[in-house]
Amino acid sequence: METKIDASWPAALRDPSESRSGKPRTSGMTMVIDKGLGPHAFADLLATAGDYIDFIKVGFGTSPLYSYSLIQDKIARAQSVGIAVFPGGTLLEAAVRLHEEAGFFAAVLELGFDGVEISDGTIELSRQQRDGLIREATRRGLRVFTEYGKKTSGSRIVLDDLRRTIEADLQCGAELVTVEARESGVGVGLYDEKGGCREDELRMLQRHLPDAGKLMWEAPRKDQQAALLTILGPEANLGNVAPQEALSLETMRRGLRSDTFGLHRSISHYVI
Repeated sequence: METKIDASWPAALRDPSESRSGKPRTSGMTMVIDKGLGPHAFADLLATAGDYIDFIKVGFGTSPLYSYSLIQDKIARAQSVGIAVFPGGTLLEAAVRLHEEAGFFAAVLELGFDGVEISDGTIELSRQQRDGLIREATRRGLRVFTEYGKKTSGSRIVLDDLRRTIEADLQCGAELVTVEARESGVGVGLYDEKGGCREDELRMLQRHLPDAGKLMWEAPRKDQQAALLTILGPEANLGNVAPQEALSLETMRRGLRSDTFGLHRSISHYVI
């Protein structure tokens, strides 16, 4: 349910990339991380950029620290503008460590979350455990977003491991697989110790992954977002975007910012 944009702007100026569509989208999706927005800031985010956000992740393990009414209100407000909301994967990791998986899923459903993030960035999950969590979430009617990679500084992407993870997660019912970069975007996964994107590595992954459209790349920094969009095209799925950057990311997707000026669907080889 996209808000009607002032028709006085020529269509070519609204979207020079000729690639953007309204919600629900199946590509070019944006996930914003909410690390503690108050109700007024959250409402402002939705009013300003709600049309361009597909998912909001309630970061880390913050969900249980909100009052019941406030977290329910956030979820309902986001859903009213077509945004799916899920708690951060660290919370499920804590539930696994504390043997509280059943209570976790019960609370997620009671509060009205759309889905869950299943990750092992901090703990170790066997393939059997990971499969079981994905299947349990889908059995309960939840959307599942999994995450690949460790949060430890210096952790890197291993192509064969990522490929196997994508195939197994999707087969179990996951909707998207997110490539870990933490909220800092420094020294983890695709990014070096200064936060720069390893572009040669990205191009290699682009060539060899089985279904790149099922990936979401965590990209908290503007330069990272620009690199991903330039290489993968405007329809790349990007996550861990700061709330204040959601609207500016959309301008980069459309080629309305100097970082991606001239970006056009024809340069994209995102669908493999």
